Amino acid sequence: MADSLPGGLVLATQVARETEVRRSSNGVHFATFGETGVADLDLDRMLEAVPTTIVSALKANTYYFVPLALREPAQDLDAASQRKADQPMVARSYTEEFSDAAICHRNVELGHGNRGIFISTRLMGDRFALCFEFFINVAHAFVDEAGVPASFADLAWQQAVANVRGETSLDAWESRNLAFGRPANGEPEAQAPRRNRAASQPQRSFAATLSAAANPAIDEREKTLFLEAGFSDAIAIYLLSLAMDFDYGELREREYPLLAPAALAARLKLVAELFPPNAGYEFAVKYRRRA
Repeated sequence: MADSLPGGLVLATQVARETEVRRSSNGVHFATFGETGVADLDLDRMLEAVPTTIVSALKANTYYFVPLALREPAQDLDAASQRKADQPMVARSYTEEFSDAAICHRNVELGHGNRGIFISTRLMGDRFALCFEFFINVAHAFVDEAGVPASFADLAWQQAVANVRGETSLDAWESRNLAFGRPANGEPEAQAPRRNRAASQPQRSFAATLSAAANPAIDEREKTLFLEAGFSDAIAIYLLSLAMDFDYGELREREYPLLAPAALAARLKLVAELFPPNAGYEFAVKYRRRA
């Protein structure tokens, strides 16, 4: 059993050495440590939602579900403990003091190309939040390893060029704007009604209009970041839909507008074609009728 530092803190590397690593039925390597507060059935349902075609790219990763992973050294430790505290640590149980210094997840290099992703289960308000935290980590790891397929890149970029409303995360929203030379938090310019458009724009020749449309000033680096973020988000939302029923509006954040539902559905259907659900899981998109 891992020895505790003062207050019940444990080095993340020690947890990785001394905690049994298990393998879910679909191949995800994981472990639990301390008072996670997560039921075994809920954990299994979440882990096994990841399609085997995605798991195959996660071989270097082990997911550790711990009460709290700290983002910074704890205070008021003696000199010897402070030296240890400079390394990533986890708490074996929840306290308000540790929660103030905790982070949703922390990546720790374990040597020999292996990586531990320590996920703070007790920072999550509910199963929805825990699932999404796990799935977005899985999605980013997959995209880092496998990249973005051309089919998804084409779809997402066509939507961006068409000024489809919103995005799936703040990263995707900002990179998409920056790719078009807009401020990171900017909004695409609204198009004027057809009958007023000629009056609201300076007169240009037809040839000049074609040239401007065919050669937009695109920041290729930001375009790549947008496509990577959008694909990661789409995978995470798709996995979330396999693990549990949820309302798309639950993903809403104040910093950016959510991607229009029809555009998201198109992305998710493509992801489902690329990564079919495992046995026992089903993908479906349901639209709510306006009252």
